[in-house]
This record gives sequence, structure tokens and C-alpha cells, in this order.
Amino acid sequence: MSERIKTISVGELKKLIDEQKDFQLIDVREQNEKDYADIGGELVPMGSVAENIDKFSKDKMVIVYCRSGKRSGRVIAALQAQHGFSNLYNLAGGILAWSDEIDPSIRKY
Repeated sequence: MSERIKTISVGELKKLIDEQKDFQLIDVREQNEKDYADIGGELVPMGSVAENIDKFSKDKMVIVYCRSGKRSGRVIAALQAQHGFSNLYNLAGGILAWSDEIDPSIRKY
């Protein structure tokens, strides 16, 4: 059985950003979604993760997000099961939660 998926809240992510902590932020949405609502993550669309494994750090906290947390959760589960990652965190609620709780100027879609 695979390791459970760790999560981080948008409030915790905001604190990491504000404190300039060393972590990686990865957006697994599509380019058009990032163009519409962006919180600064490196774009690695879900469909291209398999050929971009090297973009995911194994040395520091990696926070993965999408619109709501579903796609990013699937990406994390696959990376943990197939590649042994243990440093991945799913942004609970994704961009929608960020818009609701942190920055209402980020447009929902």
C-alpha cells in the first residue's frame, strides 16, 4: 500500500512564502489555467509529469497544486508509489482555496 498523501493548507503555504522558506511549488494544471489564475508555481501539466520527474526536487519540500486538489493528489500518489517520493505535499483546495482564503483577486474559473 502506498504512503498517505500529506497536505498543506493555503494558510501554511502563504506563511512559507512570506517567510521565504526554501521549498518548491509545482502547478500541475494546463497552461491556459495558469494563464487565468497563477500563484507562481512551476508549470508541469499532469499529462507531462512522467517525462518531467527530474523537475520534482527530492531534497526539499515540494508543494503540488491544481484547481481543487484532485489532480495534484493523483500526481502525488503516482510519484510516491512509482518513484519513492516522500517530500510531496498536496495544496488542500488548490487555487480555489487560495482565492477564497488568501487572495480574492486570483480569479476562479
